[in-house]
Amino acid sequence: MIEIEMINVEVPEFNPEFFVLALSKTIQEEGFLLGDITVIFVTDGYLLDMNKKHLNHDYYTDIITFDYCEGNIISGDLFISLDRVRENASIFDTPFLLELKRVMIHGVLHLCGHKDKTKEEEENMRSLENKYLN
Repeated sequence: MIEIEMINVEVPEFNPEFFVLALSKTIQEEGFLLGDITVIFVTDGYLLDMNKKHLNHDYYTDIITFDYCEGNIISGDLFISLDRVRENASIFDTPFLLELKRVMIHGVLHLCGHKDKTKEEEENMRSLENKYLN
């Protein structure tokens, strides 16, 4: 089951069913089963505090993923900064909701075992994001 929560933020024109379907399909096409995923939309400040507390990183990010997967069942929490998503959409000249979908898919791909620490991993991650955005 995929749940969506918002902490002190709003997403205009947000259709949760569309995003739940996209994430479920990504997990299925990656060869896994859907467990429990919670997507939590937050502010930059909220996610920065989490980044410092849990990862010892003192910088803004668009998503932090907490992995609770067991075997082939995908479960976890995706904390997403809507401030970062909005800014990235502006920088990359892409619609906000499309950028939001990309970030959500990115988090699910991490839960499916994909990394993005090296240049090669990052290129693979971008390729998969684009595949599932279509």
